Amino acid sequence: MKTNKANETKGIPKTGTFKIISNERLSRDFFRMRVECPNDARMGQFYMLRAWERYPVLSRPISVFDSDGESVSFLYKTVGVGTEIFSGLEAEDGIFLLGPLGNAFPDARGKIALVGGGVGIAPFYLAAKQLRTAHPECRLDLYLGFSDRALLIDDYRKTADDVIVDVGGFITDAIDPAGYDYIFACGPEVMMRALYGKCGQAGAAGKVYVSMERRMACGVGTCLVCSCGTADGNKRICRDGPVFKGEAVFGQC
Repeated sequence: MKTNKANETKGIPKTGTFKIISNERLSRDFFRMRVECPNDARMGQFYMLRAWERYPVLSRPISVFDSDGESVSFLYKTVGVGTEIFSGLEAEDGIFLLGPLGNAFPDARGKIALVGGGVGIAPFYLAAKQLRTAHPECRLDLYLGFSDRALLIDDYRKTADDVIVDVGGFITDAIDPAGYDYIFACGPEVMMRALYGKCGQAGAAGKVYVSMERRMACGVGTCLVCSCGTADGNKRICRDGPVFKGEAVFGQC
């Protein structure tokens, strides 16, 4: 694929084929890819990625792991045909990107907990960096849960005041919701639902923001494939989210 720097207007999603800088294997099935692409990505946003012509049919939505304005990085796990293709790409290869897309976690101050499970840890590297830059006085605690092996812990420690890690258990058991002004979560829906329930029992349900995940087709809100039920009716995760107040998606459960 030829690479370009298409549609670089600030604030408008960029689309085009861009050059891969690196595609690093972190474990058996986790990779970190960095792509040369000017961007103004915010914490919690995502891109639609594609490295094939016809099959698979759909592009893959991947959260932004990091951004320096001139490049964007993705942490992804190989779980199917599309991500398996990504894992075989090398530096100098081209990859099609559309993004950044979706909304972001809110600008937050005070004591903030970032809770990630599995590949759901991805958005919290950039989140911690952006929150720290915007509000140096804030307290940032990262809660990272893994099924079998912890990843990138030294990297995350550079961004936060404390990093709490759980391997093989439930990272939600480690958090005291009463100790925070905001709680951001991303990961398996069952994990986020459990966290919201725990926060509700502590009278802290209103502090919770969650990043939802669904299969997507377009990424821009036209196909309605990624709809989810909320307190205000069905919402498109790609356009109205992926970040929602916890009470909007779990408050009726």
